[in-house]
Amino acid sequence: MNFDATRMLSFDLETTSTDPRSARIVTSALVTIDGRHVDKKEMLADPGVEIPEAAAQVHGITTEKARAEGRPHDEVLEETVNAIKQAWDNGLTLVVYNAAYDLSVLRALTGDFTVTGPVYDPFVIDRVMDKWRKGKRTLGAVCEHYGVSLDNAHEATADALAAARVAWKQVRQVFPELAQKDVNELMEFQAVRWYHDRMDFKKYLEGKGRDAESVSTAWPMIS
Repeated sequence: MNFDATRMLSFDLETTSTDPRSARIVTSALVTIDGRHVDKKEMLADPGVEIPEAAAQVHGITTEKARAEGRPHDEVLEETVNAIKQAWDNGLTLVVYNAAYDLSVLRALTGDFTVTGPVYDPFVIDRVMDKWRKGKRTLGAVCEHYGVSLDNAHEATADALAAARVAWKQVRQVFPELAQKDVNELMEFQAVRWYHDRMDFKKYLEGKGRDAESVSTAWPMIS
């Protein structure tokens, strides 16, 4: 089965931390795209810990708001994981911008989350297919590059929708050769190309006498 950019579950988390090993969910967005049908679901969680000011400034959700309006954290986590598994069972591809972060958060929180279906990462594809392009690789910058609208950056549903649109543009217009790969080939392609990209980056840092230990070569989850 080749990757079908009209059948996706696009997923995004906003969290308490940039470290996937300690982050807890603040919002989880799940956007199902099946042909012309689009279903959006966003869940606000009470992470059970203080939301650092730096994180709140990014996604706009304070500890007070999460406590007052959020659902129990573990309920949101379970519903998110179940939705992802159901999407894979239904033959959808999971689209995640910078998947190694979001999926590693799920692994750290559950202890046993595994990738059992196809994942497409617009961030990785952009990086390995257009390696030498100058500029940032944030979702906002990549949306601008591909001519995709991002309505409200760092709002989970807006980010998930934008990631889906970037994925569609990449496969349908910019890198159509990706649509010729079956989903297993596409998974391997992303993992292998990402590994080589990160190894090149490590060598670059080492050549400059800088620390390269924190550079992860793993995808779609940090090992």
